Amino acid sequence: MQNNMTAVKEKQNKAFELMKGKYGYKNIMAAPKILKVVLSVGTGSDIKKDKHRGELIADRLAKITGQKTTIRAAKKSIATFKLREGEPVGVMVTLRGTRMYAFLDKFLNVSLPRTKDFRGIDPKAVDNIGNITIGLKEHTIFPETADEELKDVFGLAITIVTSARSKAEATEFLRLIGVPFKK
Repeated sequence: MQNNMTAVKEKQNKAFELMKGKYGYKNIMAAPKILKVVLSVGTGSDIKKDKHRGELIADRLAKITGQKTTIRAAKKSIATFKLREGEPVGVMVTLRGTRMYAFLDKFLNVSLPRTKDFRGIDPKAVDNIGNITIGLKEHTIFPETADEELKDVFGLAITIVTSARSKAEATEFLRLIGVPFKK
């Protein structure tokens, strides 16, 4: 890796060359780019019952991403779920720039292959505005998690936000940068 450029960023630049004929891009600024990566963990009422659980999730998510997390509060009250407005319901972190590319490189090349029975991501996971959300059942696929931490396993959602204009354009772009789709 020269000039601190990750493999994903290099592939993003090569994707322009491969896609410009099909989609008619005049310059590299018109091609799709990865704008941000959002990692989120829904804790529900776990934070309310056990304050240490929320701190544990925030700490492990910070280890995985290398960035401080934010605790997200409920936007409105829902009596059926005994939820009040302003109560903590999740933890999230938004990655941009160098950290985003480093995380994606690690996620696509190290963590996803470590997933048990991984057969690829369904192309239907790409939405109509060009973003993809990948749900993970266990955070333990990341190399930063130690083996003794296996008792408090949690799932998370990883959303990759792109500037693609359509689902087909986004799917092709994500395939070119290394997202392993099912065949």
